Amino acid sequence: MQTLEFTPQERDEILSLYSQIYEDIKDTLRPDDGKHIRRHITEAIGNSCIQRDIFGLNPVLLAFQTALLVTRETGLRRDAVIAILMRPCVDSGAVTLDDMQLLFGESVTRILHGLQRIQELYRKNPVIETENFRNLLLSFAEDMRVILIMIADRVNLMRQIRDTEQLEAKQKVCEETKYLYAPLAHKLGLYKLKSELEDLYLKYTEHDAYYHIKDKLNETKQNRDAYIDRFILPIEERLRDAGLKFHIKGRTKSIHSIWQKMMKQKCPFEGVYDLFAIRVILDAPADKEKIQCWQAFAIITSMYQPNPKRLRDWLSIPKSNGYESLHITVLGPEQKWVEVQIRTERMDDIAERGVAAHWRYKGIKSESGLDEWLTGVRKMLETSDGTEAMDQFRMDLYEDEVFVFTPKGDLYKLPKGATVLDFAYHIHSHLGNTCTGARINGRAVNIRQQLKSGDQVDIMTSSNQHPKQEWLNIVKTSRAKSKIRLAMKEAQSKDKIFAKEMLERKMNNRKLTLDDSTMQLLLHKLGIKEFNDFYHRIVSGELDAGHVIDLYEELQEGTASPAGSSGSTAESASNFVLNESAIVPHLRDDVLVIGSNLKGIEYSLARCCQPIYGDPVFGFVTVSGGIKIHRTDCPNAPELERRFPYRIVKARWSGKGGSQYAVTLRVVGNDNIGIINNLTSIISKDDKLNLRSIKIDSHDGLFSGNVVIMVDDTSRMETLIKKLRTIKGIKQVDRL
Repeated sequence: MQTLEFTPQERDEILSLYSQIYEDIKDTLRPDDGKHIRRHITEAIGNSCIQRDIFGLNPVLLAFQTALLVTRETGLRRDAVIAILMRPCVDSGAVTLDDMQLLFGESVTRILHGLQRIQELYRKNPVIETENFRNLLLSFAEDMRVILIMIADRVNLMRQIRDTEQLEAKQKVCEETKYLYAPLAHKLGLYKLKSELEDLYLKYTEHDAYYHIKDKLNETKQNRDAYIDRFILPIEERLRDAGLKFHIKGRTKSIHSIWQKMMKQKCPFEGVYDLFAIRVILDAPADKEKIQCWQAFAIITSMYQPNPKRLRDWLSIPKSNGYESLHITVLGPEQKWVEVQIRTERMDDIAERGVAAHWRYKGIKSESGLDEWLTGVRKMLETSDGTEAMDQFRMDLYEDEVFVFTPKGDLYKLPKGATVLDFAYHIHSHLGNTCTGARINGRAVNIRQQLKSGDQVDIMTSSNQHPKQEWLNIVKTSRAKSKIRLAMKEAQSKDKIFAKEMLERKMNNRKLTLDDSTMQLLLHKLGIKEFNDFYHRIVSGELDAGHVIDLYEELQEGTASPAGSSGSTAESASNFVLNESAIVPHLRDDVLVIGSNLKGIEYSLARCCQPIYGDPVFGFVTVSGGIKIHRTDCPNAPELERRFPYRIVKARWSGKGGSQYAVTLRVVGNDNIGIINNLTSIISKDDKLNLRSIKIDSHDGLFSGNVVIMVDDTSRMETLIKKLRTIKGIKQVDRL
């Protein structure tokens, strides 16, 4: 890095600016302020920390120019000026906010911190052409003086980039000026700065139009001034005769406002008739302001014919930004319409300087929280440093709102307390339905994470994710709640159709008939209250369809008459009471040896517990004649033993392995990058293991899922489980 070299002109200008700024704020400075400012700026320059910006401008000189503009146009003093002058040192890393706290106090540090936070927002590439971003800026600044400094800084920058060759950067600055800074200045009542920003924008982006209007104004200035004199001369005489103290001035509209009228009315310069306004400014005592304004109004409208449709009474009810005035358009000499504005010195001060005007009365309440807040800011500026009032008004406006970015810079407004899931549903229903979490400012968070203003939120999704009942307790917005309920209702409807069709198809294959009473009994036995829940469990895999049909078949058989009976009705299996002593006699003495050459005996492994070689097992004789092999710890074993002890047979493995069996492992762990890869890597390294399928769900920062593996026996399965449990991030591995 090269040391920042000052040109002779820059040195002279900084010395001149320093003197002017000192004169403006010397009564608010502390004894060592000047010494500390000079030392840190000198050290930062000497250490090559501060460099010229993209336009080749000197940041130190820009800071001094902005500081003077702030003192003259907004009335801010010590804290704001020091923050502006020290900003290049802080931004370059030459000094820290802690250094500023020790040297200049909390108020200066808060302003600098606010300016840094605004810079952070810009790094997120926001779409600035929105009201939401302007509101976020106001809420994010922490201190209202930050906004005033930003506006002044932008006015100064626009003044300095006239001749730059960095056209792309210049265009970006101009666009920001149009969509952000000029509207902010208008919102705060800084009409003078707002007009300058708009005129400079037009000058740089519509060069020909700007100079065309400027030349036309210069050409017509002499005639315009002469007309103004003819118009106000009789008014001055009548106002003096009425005993009023006043002065009158003519104000030409800004070039930008004239250009806007030409565009709106689609007319040339000559077609714009209200190029200027006459301003009558009364020197009236506070208790007679309104009376004298209306008195002047009566005098003027008695002399010139008024247009009642053009009356604007901001005297009775001021504008939300504090603007007070009476506006009327009258027909003057030569049958020309002229706008007349009537106000007092105090009102004119407010109109010119906006929030920087020293108000002496309570602000008018309005419908908008923003406007009420800004009214309070005006009162704040009357105090010595504004700290107490800043604390009172800071963030009041947005205490119930947060503004968050998408990765593309789009900005959304949500209620305070809104979560990642709220944001996902706010953007799109599908995004919400498949949301598994988000990355906020680059950090992975779960769907429950509450959002803060300025967060950049990148929603993460999974095709395996689906809305759940508990989500209704996570979201805050009614919009998200209604979308979750709708998605769950649609999912239940699809589950019901799918599960019902699947059960009917399997029943048809077994030549079973669907009976409502048996189905009700089936649900009762399964401990399920509603059919929707029953169908959902089948679709989700919580219930095995094959096992359900087995149980249905057994229940149906238990309610039917046995073949060849003489009309007597068999007792329902549901009424059977287990006699513990009867179990042993009913067990067959012979043992089914699984794996040996069994002739004429059909058997299969039960899907409800998936037994594998080495598991303690038993056989269950089904109605169709086949034998189902269950693990002794199968969840269905107690029920089978209680109701059908006569169908149970002893069973054991043949003592010879060789076959592979499917086993399902339930795995739970932290949702970290690479953890799934580590899991599958361990499985694939063992030649004796085959990974058949893996289904993983991610939510609340955790993943969980089922892994189906083909294994030879229980010992190999247990070895695998031990290995998986050693993976960093794996919390639980269990066999289902």
